[in-house]
Amino acid sequence: MTGCHCASAHGWVHSGPRKGSPAAVPAQNQKARDKTQMSYQSVFKAGLFENQTIIVTGGGSGIGRCTAHELASLGANVILIGRKLEKVQAVADEIKEDGGTAHPYSCDIRDEDAVKPVVQSIISDHGPIHGLVNNAGGQFPSPLAGINQKGWETVVRTNLTGGFLVSREVYNQSMTKTGGAIVNIVADMWGGMPGMGHSGAARAGMVNFTQTAAVEWGASGVRVNAVAPGWIGSSGMDSYPDSMKSWIRGLREAVPCKRIGTEAEVSAAICFLLSPGSRFISGDTLRIDGGASQGGSVWPLPKAKNNEAFNGFHRAVTPRVLQNDED
Repeated sequence: MTGCHCASAHGWVHSGPRKGSPAAVPAQNQKARDKTQMSYQSVFKAGLFENQTIIVTGGGSGIGRCTAHELASLGANVILIGRKLEKVQAVADEIKEDGGTAHPYSCDIRDEDAVKPVVQSIISDHGPIHGLVNNAGGQFPSPLAGINQKGWETVVRTNLTGGFLVSREVYNQSMTKTGGAIVNIVADMWGGMPGMGHSGAARAGMVNFTQTAAVEWGASGVRVNAVAPGWIGSSGMDSYPDSMKSWIRGLREAVPCKRIGTEAEVSAAICFLLSPGSRFISGDTLRIDGGASQGGSVWPLPKAKNNEAFNGFHRAVTPRVLQNDED
């Protein structure tokens, strides 16, 4: 089960000219600097990731798309990996239109025989990999009693196995020689994930993988951390059935900040964990949930104030389910 959109037996495709050398990156980054961070209003200094190649899996939508834009605005040479080439190509085109550098690759990260050659190709095209954001994931709502083996294994392979395979190959082929930083996107699954038990199990496994890799790979100068988004206004919300829409709109009531988070608030945390400012942080998971995981269900939550959202993403799109939601 590869599900690849590919033009080779390996199960991956690279779109766009082959660079052959990372030497071509700085000229593109100069264009990005000339455009004042490409209009993305990042809180980080311009050029933070200049001359760095950073992979973002699942970069065709949602948090991955936002993170790719912010990284590019900060000077990174962004590598977008997605199962559907047209989705990551569209984001790469957005980034290039804004003056940044991005290259799309198609690969099913669940397929070991596809992951190995695509990482090799990225290194051949762009040089050492400095950062990896394991963002690719997916799930469907269902109680545990209704999940069959195929559905369970598909979600686990996407949210756990795929991240492991990409991380392993990036480490073995590049970071073991040059160091780097890996950020895994998990979920706020502490206390269980009713209705998403397959995803919760996979994400919990990814947290343990994060901790283990931080220990095993630390001597090579590789830091491994995770971020656990809570309720974030992202395009994935629109894929849920209508029966869940009113529930989604009411989620803010369980958040001490009394609002839904933004993709840009998650992206900012990812950028921090990739940056030099976090060089003594490894093996940790940063919750980005407005305090929702800290006992709000049993403590009365008053009306909030002074909790304006940060949204530096100039191409952000509010999910339809939240477009008429009033604060």
